[in-house]
This record gives sequence, C-alpha cells and structure tokens, in this order.
Amino acid sequence: MTTRPRIVVLSAPSGGGKTTIAKALRDQFPDRFGFSVSATTRKARSGEKDGVDYHFWKPQEFLRGVGEGKFLEHAKYGHELYGTLRSDVEKILASGRHVLLDIEVQGAEQVRKLDPQALTIFILPSDPRVLIQRLVKRGSETPDQIQERLERATYEIGKATQFHRWIRNDDLDEAVAAIMKTIEDPEKFGREKHDISWLNSYLNQLKEALYQQKG
Repeated sequence: MTTRPRIVVLSAPSGGGKTTIAKALRDQFPDRFGFSVSATTRKARSGEKDGVDYHFWKPQEFLRGVGEGKFLEHAKYGHELYGTLRSDVEKILASGRHVLLDIEVQGAEQVRKLDPQALTIFILPSDPRVLIQRLVKRGSETPDQIQERLERATYEIGKATQFHRWIRNDDLDEAVAAIMKTIEDPEKFGREKHDISWLNSYLNQLKEALYQQKG
C-alpha cells in the first residue's frame, strides 16, 4: 500500500529503544524514510559528527532559532535544549518520504498540535524490569541521576495515552514490522484492549523501583 508522506514520531523513555528502531527503519527502508537530524545545545560525544548525529548549536543560537520560528518542536531534556528544524521536515516531505522523528514526549505533543496527520508511536519493552535494568545498569550515573531517570520514565509513560499506537520492543524485527503496518494502515493497527491495564502495571512497577531507589 502506498501512503502519502507524513511525520512519524517515535518516543520512549531512556532505554526504550526508539533510537535503535529509528536506525533500523532508515537502514531497511531508505526510500521510504528521511530522518530529521535534531539540533541540540549539548556538546558532541566522542565519534559524533555535526549535521550527522545532531546539529550542535550554541545556546544563544538555539534560542534565536526558537524566536525566529525555525523549529517544528523543541524541548528541554537533561538540562539541554533539543529541537526539530522545520526546513529539514519540509525537505523530506517534498521528496515523497515519511519524516522520522526520534523525540521525547514534549516534542511529540507539539508536533500533534501543529500537524493532526502526524502519527505518534510510543515504544516500550513488554517487561518493565527490562527498562528498569537498562536505566540502572549503565554504571555511569550517580544514584541521584538514576533517580532522575526513573522519575522521568514514570512521567513519560504517564503521557503514553496521548499517542496513537504503543509498540512493544522485545524483538527488533517485530517492532519494525509493527511500525510499518501502523504507517501503512493506522486505522487498522490501533491499541490493543489490554494495553491500558498493561501500562498501569508498568507504571506501578516503575514507581516501586523509584521508591526503592529513594530508600
């Protein structure tokens, strides 16, 4: 089925796997997806390239861009600013490809308001213990930073009901296939009936992990 190009938003808590899925979609379907490289005020990490991984902007430059209306969406995350450039989105849509955005829930909300035709997808591993392990196991964060990540994950999952579709990321190929089916026929591939109870259980386990972390 051929569908008209649209904005496809992937969101997930840290450790949810949205960036891995976005890369797989681009690699497997390069003629169907264009990826909008986000602008950010954070410094480049080892191996990252400007214009490839991110557009690395100074804070003053970023805020000036916000004032000039250059961003489709922007948000603060982890004490840094991130945003999607309108010019990148327009260029990809004009090429006949879907625009793939790997952004957090605040940005997704802005995109939904600006473009009702945008498709928003929230990604999680089925088992909350997997997400908790990924959040805690990195070994590079302090206990306070881990607590902040758990609080952020709880907040983001609480916003999941605003998304069109929830995808379980347990197997990469299956997650990619589910997203492709959603894009091809979004009316047919909606949420499943038991998703709400699953999400509520997820939130309860994350809150328990957060309580234990505070203890």
